[in-house]
Amino acid sequence: MSKPLTLALTVALAASGCATLEPPLPQAAPAIPAEWTSTPGTASSTTGDAAADADAVDSAVSDIGWRDFFADPRLQALIGQSLDHNRDLRVAVLNVERARAQYRIQRADRVPSLGAGAELLRTGGDAPVNDAYSVGLGVAGFELDLFGRVHNLGAAALQQYLATEEAQRSAQLALVAEVAAGWLTLAADQELLRIAEATLRSREASLSLAERRHALGGASALDVNQARTLVETARADAARYAGQVARDVNALTLLAGGPVDPALLPDAAVPQVAVAAPLPAGLPSDVLLRRPDIMAAEHGLRAANAHIGAARAAFFPSITLTGSVGTASNELSGLFDSGTRAWSFMPAVNIPIFQGGRLRAALGMATADRDIALAQYEQSIQAGFREVSDALALQTSLDGQIAAGERLLDAATRTLELSQARYDAGLDSHLQLLDAQRGQYAALQGLVAVRLAGQVNQVSLYKALGGGWRERGDI
Repeated sequence: MSKPLTLALTVALAASGCATLEPPLPQAAPAIPAEWTSTPGTASSTTGDAAADADAVDSAVSDIGWRDFFADPRLQALIGQSLDHNRDLRVAVLNVERARAQYRIQRADRVPSLGAGAELLRTGGDAPVNDAYSVGLGVAGFELDLFGRVHNLGAAALQQYLATEEAQRSAQLALVAEVAAGWLTLAADQELLRIAEATLRSREASLSLAERRHALGGASALDVNQARTLVETARADAARYAGQVARDVNALTLLAGGPVDPALLPDAAVPQVAVAAPLPAGLPSDVLLRRPDIMAAEHGLRAANAHIGAARAAFFPSITLTGSVGTASNELSGLFDSGTRAWSFMPAVNIPIFQGGRLRAALGMATADRDIALAQYEQSIQAGFREVSDALALQTSLDGQIAAGERLLDAATRTLELSQARYDAGLDSHLQLLDAQRGQYAALQGLVAVRLAGQVNQVSLYKALGGGWRERGDI
């Protein structure tokens, strides 16, 4: 390669990326408390242990693997199947691959692109036909990045790739939570179906007894019709829950990306699937910054800020280099003979003078995009804080509801036993027995519903704190 072209390329590479016009990254001000307030569901801690507790929760929640958090092996297997075959997650993974390729394309603009070529030029007319052969290696249109435009575009592409990667993690986190919630919902609906079927059998027996007593004159027609009303109510509930169970299985099939092995489905009871310790009091809110969706928003902000640097650089002159080195001859056989070497070097300078306001408008748009990204980043932090706050508050409320529901069921069951005994002894009317049956049935249904809500809320809290994107925690 000739000395002038070699020197020009060396200077170009040295001068490329000498400056950048990217502004400082603005600081987010989400206006949220520094920590979550203590609730009865959080563990108390002394002032000296607060930092240690916060660090423990930060690593124990956001980094704990979903196989460590969900204790049931059937649910673990179902989550694993979903992560392998779910189509939404597959699209998110492919989006990461696309963003990685886009970043590599943009990064390639920072180095010269070398190309080899061979050319035949034949001219003729009134003059004799003349052939010119040439072979060369050259650089075409390489821009000297004196003001950091290419560098900023590459940095923006990198941040967009990182944002897409975090979005894929967020999609995985959401999928894990959806599968766990769907699995628990199926367990609850199966339990409600079992309760409805058992209640239907019991009420059919009561209706048969009431009809026999009515035939013997020991019960009125009103008693029979009231018993029949309870039977049909239970029959309708059983049919409704059977349909809901089928819908739950269909939902899990969609999430899993294919048929689900019946052995992976839950039993007819809401199991305790989550393994989570109480959160310490005064948990700092900056643990939210490790959530994938918030990290994606931060990368989006950095990408938008880099675009401002590229828009600013467009106001300044740009220099592009084109050059080649090779051989040229009028005869193909003499193309590589001595004395046929040739080289060319063509720098070009573009100075923007009048663009009709295009450059200022582009800078204004880039600035607005940065401000929008900043607002979205702050909003994602606020939304994350609210999700955790809601889950913590609901956890405390649900603990009380579960305890009250268990006591209510005990009382309703005892009431039904006493009412049945008094009715059999002729001390109470049939209406009082029916009320006791309704109360016990409603207490059973309510306890299943509140237990489901408690389990789903634990999953929501795990997701809100950024857990679920790793299979196993750190050892």
